[in-house]
Amino acid sequence: MNEGEYDERRLNDFAAGRARGFSRRDLLLLTAAAGVGAATGASPAAAAAPIVKPLPPELFKVHGTNAETRWSALKDQGYYVPVDRFFVRNHTSTPIIDPATWSLEVSGSGLRGGAEHFSLSDLKRLPDETHAIAVECAGNGRGYFSLQQGQTVSGTAWGLGAVGVARWRGVRLSTVLRRAGLSRHAVDVQPSGLDANFVSGGVDLGPVRRPFPLRKALDDVLLAYEMNGEPLLPDHGAPVRVLVPGWVGIASIKWVGRIEVSAEPLFSPWNTQFYRLFGPEFPAEGLPFDRQVIKSAFELDPGATFPSGITTRLTGRSWSANGPIRKVEVSTDGGATWRRARPYGATPGGVWQRWELDWTPVAGEHVLLARATDVRGNTQPDVARFNTLGYLFGAAVRVPVTAV
Repeated sequence: MNEGEYDERRLNDFAAGRARGFSRRDLLLLTAAAGVGAATGASPAAAAAPIVKPLPPELFKVHGTNAETRWSALKDQGYYVPVDRFFVRNHTSTPIIDPATWSLEVSGSGLRGGAEHFSLSDLKRLPDETHAIAVECAGNGRGYFSLQQGQTVSGTAWGLGAVGVARWRGVRLSTVLRRAGLSRHAVDVQPSGLDANFVSGGVDLGPVRRPFPLRKALDDVLLAYEMNGEPLLPDHGAPVRVLVPGWVGIASIKWVGRIEVSAEPLFSPWNTQFYRLFGPEFPAEGLPFDRQVIKSAFELDPGATFPSGITTRLTGRSWSANGPIRKVEVSTDGGATWRRARPYGATPGGVWQRWELDWTPVAGEHVLLARATDVRGNTQPDVARFNTLGYLFGAAVRVPVTAV
């Protein structure tokens, strides 16, 4: 159930030759071509028109094949991120798939029989559930390693906008797997996307895929076909996507077309070379992820201007994969002093907490910070732990503003 513990076991299985799905030859080719520090999982330059939905600059900051939500666009928008403001993370480009002809193949040595296929209509006839679930890119906040800590990292220079909470409707993966006929020998489940194969360092790594243990698959994983009460849009995984609560965003495969149920351990490039922690403090083979770290964001753009001498209400959101937020503290003087922010609003699923603080600025330059503490006692640090691929930035972010 724990992402880091699972990935560590699969790393050991891979090293011992017990895991299937990614060859040592391809690992060596990939490492030789790109180097660990540059193996970011970035999208190939050949991808054209990678995102389908409109990306107005007041809502998004575009990073090539990816689009980051501007936090100023979430002010007064409620608990859920509207679909038109939800961030987009693509490895290649968004495919357009006809829901009428789409089908999901469930197959593998972990089933009692052969492959089973489910159309979208088949899934919609099964018992459905609706849940508030966060999706967050593992590199969310990566840009602050450079901007705030002066460290060079590889990958998309996200701010804090590669995260979103939505109301997802679909069928539990456990329901589909049991219909397909699980074997008592099943150990791993691996969804694969229908987007174009990903190529890095001249190596064709195949479709985006990442395994997780059967125990997690039978717990809370959802096959979603609706988002905030509407059918999924192409950029968010239509017709059907996987949602793996609590795990980093790469596990929540979009445009799912095949789910392999295996009786042997599975490993993919998205465990092996991407989405691992590399750097001076980590072993050469990289450190598996645990969970996403705790974060906070103001609902404003850096460089915002406020009228001096007039009370303004600062708002923001804090979240943690380790559980609900217990408290949020805000500094308006660069961290010299802190005040407790007021939580407000419902928190379906306990995914993130909205908060507010009244502030009357004097004229001049100011630096805002917000730091959260979750129910397990995790608090945002002053400095994030460096890793060369820039994952899991969780330090309190310094936001410059001006009062005039």
